[in-house]
Amino acid sequence: MTPPDADAAGPLNGCTVLDFSTVGPAARCARILADYGAEVVKLGPVPKDGGVVIRPPYFAYGAHRGMQRMQLDLKADSGPGTFLALAEYADVVIESFRPGVVDRLGVGYDDVAAVNPGIVYCSTSGYGQSGPRSTWAGHDINYLAVSGYLACSGPGADGTPPLPGATVADGAGGGMHAALAVLAALVGREHAGTGAYLDCSVADGMLGLMALAVDEYLATGVEPGPGHDILTGRYACYDTYACADGRFIAVGAIEPAFFANLCRLLDLERWTAHQTDDEHQDEIRAAFRDAFARRSRDEWVEDLAEADTCVAPVQTVAEVAADAQYAARGAFVTAALPGHGEFRQVGTVLAGEPAPSGSLPDPDATATDALLARAGMAAADIQRLRTEGVVA
Repeated sequence: MTPPDADAAGPLNGCTVLDFSTVGPAARCARILADYGAEVVKLGPVPKDGGVVIRPPYFAYGAHRGMQRMQLDLKADSGPGTFLALAEYADVVIESFRPGVVDRLGVGYDDVAAVNPGIVYCSTSGYGQSGPRSTWAGHDINYLAVSGYLACSGPGADGTPPLPGATVADGAGGGMHAALAVLAALVGREHAGTGAYLDCSVADGMLGLMALAVDEYLATGVEPGPGHDILTGRYACYDTYACADGRFIAVGAIEPAFFANLCRLLDLERWTAHQTDDEHQDEIRAAFRDAFARRSRDEWVEDLAEADTCVAPVQTVAEVAADAQYAARGAFVTAALPGHGEFRQVGTVLAGEPAPSGSLPDPDATATDALLARAGMAAADIQRLRTEGVVA
C-alpha cells in the first residue's frame, strides 16, 4: 500500500505499519514509527452486540496523530483473509496479543510471510514468546519488579520500593526497544531482501536498561541496591534536596569539578575534598540540606544552574508544560480533535523536525474503504465485508 500523502515528511515516509495495539509498549512503538513518518494503521476489533471498543483516553499516545484507523473482526471467517490482503502490501506488523494468539487466528508471522516475505513482524509482549513467564499477565510495575529496577530504587520510609512517576517499562523497556528492533530490521531488509520476526519482551528491554547494575553483579559478585553507588544514593553529590519554599532541587554533581563549584557556591568549600569519603556523607548531606533550606528552589536554580554545578529544579507536570527550554525546542504542538476542541500535546520527541500542529483523526472515523481499495479489493467485496460485520 502506498501512503496517500507522497510528500509526507520523515525518514519512514512510504513505510506502512499495521498495528493491532491499543495501549502499552506496542502503542508506544507505533507512536515512535509514526513520528518518524510511517503510515500507521490502527486495527481494532468490530464492536459486537452494541459493545464498545475499549480505547485509551483521547489525549493518550499523541491522540493517533498521523495515524489511520480500521475495525476488523479477526474471528470472522473472512477476517484473517482480509488482514492478509492488507499485510501483503505492508512493511511492518505490530501485535501485542498473548503468545500464540495470532497463530491461532491465522494472522501470525508465518501466515503473513507466506504472502509478503519482506514483512517485519513485531510481537511485543510482557515476558516474550518463550520461557516460564511467557503466559503471565503484567503491567509496567511488574516488569520493573522482575528486572531489578524497583529493588535498586530508593525505598520509602517503610522500606517498600517506590512507585515510579513514569511508565519506564512500557515507554523505554518496551516501546523504544521494539521501535529500535523494527528500524534495525527495516535496514537489514534493504541489505538482505527479506523481512524478520521480532520477539520483543518488555522485561528483556528492562534488563537492558538495568545492565549497569546487573553487569556489575555478574562481574564482581557484589549485588547493587539502594545506596550502593553514586547513582543509587551513596553520596550526597547525587540526591534531591528540599528548598525554603517546599519545592525540591536535584543535584547530580558527579564530576569533582562540578562538585567543587557547588560547594563553593553553597559556601561549603570545606567538603570539596571529601566528595566520596563514606565517613563524611551524613555530614555533607546535612550541610546541603541546611544550605538549600535557606532559599527558594528557583533562587538556587538561578544562581547555580549555569555555574557548572549540575543542578536542576524538580518540576511538576504543570511546570513542565510551561517550561521555556521545552518551548524553545518545539516540544509541544497544538492539536484539534472533534468533540474536544484545541489542546496542546507533546510533539515528536525524536531527533529531527518537531511534529506540526494540526487536526487529529476523528476517533470514531475509519479509513476502511480506502485502505482495502488500496490493497486491491473491489468495492463490491468491501461492501460485502461491511454487511457481514467483518469490517467497519
